[in-house]
Amino acid sequence: MDLRRINFGIEIETVKRTRERVAQAIQSVVGGQVRHIGSPGSFDPWEVTDDHGRVWKVVSDGSLINVPVHLRAEVVSPVLSYEDIPVLQEVVRALRACGAKVDERCGIHVHVDATAFDGRTLANLAKIVYKQEALILTALGVNETRRRSYSKPVSDDLIAQIERRRPRTRDQLNHIWYGCHNRQPQHYDSTRYHGVNLHNVWYRGTVEFRWFEGTLHAGKVKAYVQLVLAVAAKALNGRAASSRKRSFDPQSARYDFRVFLLHLGLIGDEFKTARKHLIAALPGDSAFKRGRVKPNEQSAPKVEPLTEAGPETRPPAFSGDETGGTQGGAS
Repeated sequence: MDLRRINFGIEIETVKRTRERVAQAIQSVVGGQVRHIGSPGSFDPWEVTDDHGRVWKVVSDGSLINVPVHLRAEVVSPVLSYEDIPVLQEVVRALRACGAKVDERCGIHVHVDATAFDGRTLANLAKIVYKQEALILTALGVNETRRRSYSKPVSDDLIAQIERRRPRTRDQLNHIWYGCHNRQPQHYDSTRYHGVNLHNVWYRGTVEFRWFEGTLHAGKVKAYVQLVLAVAAKALNGRAASSRKRSFDPQSARYDFRVFLLHLGLIGDEFKTARKHLIAALPGDSAFKRGRVKPNEQSAPKVEPLTEAGPETRPPAFSGDETGGTQGGAS
């Protein structure tokens, strides 16, 4: 499965502007009509039906308690394709231009179409994330409140049961996820508050990724979407996945995460800015696992720089990267 063929949706939480104003900002990009739906009253939704007939919603969010109710706005996109990412970025820029803001309570959730997933590939997904979760959470700057309450890590027990029972079907994984067969999942099921929310597979047909802190930076939003699409594609394409948890090493964290991104297929110029944003918060050096050799350390063992083909080869086609280095140097 090519990550570019997986559909997605996104929810972006903002504050400081009314839902009507946010809806008008969306309309300035996607065209169409703005309507105040108003029901249910607890969400007070506004809708923008774009020029393609797709509906963008702007709803209230009860978790945004730092501002008055009328200044809480959560943007809920329609189903989008990879080709829609530039439009999404323009929507994000329009939100920022209209004066919308984010605070520490704002978040972003990305939904990936779960149609192609079965029990085995959903298990792959859980294991891929479990193995790299310390790196992922640190790279994304997920705060402690979000980790504890709204974006919990993949549990040890879930992985242990997956490894023991080897689910092949969604029904088998449903039993593992809920602890029983849940034939009628409800929206506010307690299991939904995980960074990788598989409850949504049975509730609305998507895998929800709840890791992301709020932002109105269009480049970061694009990077977040590309990351989850790449993780989903990796899970779908793999025959199996390792669940051996990776320890977090601050000295090599940036290098390790960049290697992970390359293994996900985020290679080349198309994903250059995604790699830049996703490794920016990590310590270490993206090209050298144990740091660069300093001039006064010439006697130290030589450390091969990372290339996209691996540490042993240096293909001439890859001549630069987000580190600003060149082939044979820091790329």
